[in-house]
Order: sequence, then structure tokens, then C-alpha cells
Amino acid sequence: QVELVESGGGSVQAGGSLIVSCTASGYTFSSNCMGWFRQSPGKEREGVAAISTSGGDTYYRDSVKGRFTISQDNAKNTVYLQMNSLKPEDTGMYFCAAKTRFKCDIWSWAVTGAYGYWGQGTQVTVSS
Repeated sequence: QVELVESGGGSVQAGGSLIVSCTASGYTFSSNCMGWFRQSPGKEREGVAAISTSGGDTYYRDSVKGRFTISQDNAKNTVYLQMNSLKPEDTGMYFCAAKTRFKCDIWSWAVTGAYGYWGQGTQVTVSS
């Protein structure tokens, strides 16, 4: 049974940093795509970043490039999202997602329907 468990998050002032983690179990971690999405009230869930756990190709939405870094630790089956220079608009529930049989690609890394498994989410709040 595939399971994704997020941790980290919290509240920070604008300009601060946070890191969120996602630990996966129940499948071969090193041959798939892991993504981070976020959702705030009244808005659609949007892709933030993704990483192919075999090869390490990374993808970011334009608004977080240069501020967020996605990374992996295959030995721990864990993906991290380091978030620096946080802005109030980064506030939302952050979800980890996994495609268990395919690498990430430029066309679908930010598409929610491309992922088969989701974590429960962890809240990130950035105050101005």
C-alpha cells in the first residue's frame, strides 16, 4: 500500500524559510516522479515543484524559481522542499504527490491528475 506522509511546514514571516518533507512507502521510490502542490482557500491546487527520483530532473513553477529547492534522499525514501524568501502568496496547504511508474516530464509534472497518490498535506502560513 502506497503511503505519503508530509512533515514540516508551519508559520513564518515574509522573507523567512521553511522546509517540508515527504516520506514515501509501499513502492520503489527510486523510479518515479514526486511532486509538491499547494492549495489555498478558494483556489485550485497548483504544482510547485517536482523531481524525478531516478536522474534527479527538477521542475518548478515560475513564481518559486530561485527561492524553492526540491531534493531527494533515496536512502530515506524522502523528498524535501526547501522554501526560502517566503512571501504571503506562498501560503497554503502543501501536498506531496507521487507517480509510481513514470518519471516527471515537462508536460505533466504540474498536472494533479497525473499523480496517483497523495499525502494529507501540511500547512504553510507566511505573514506579512
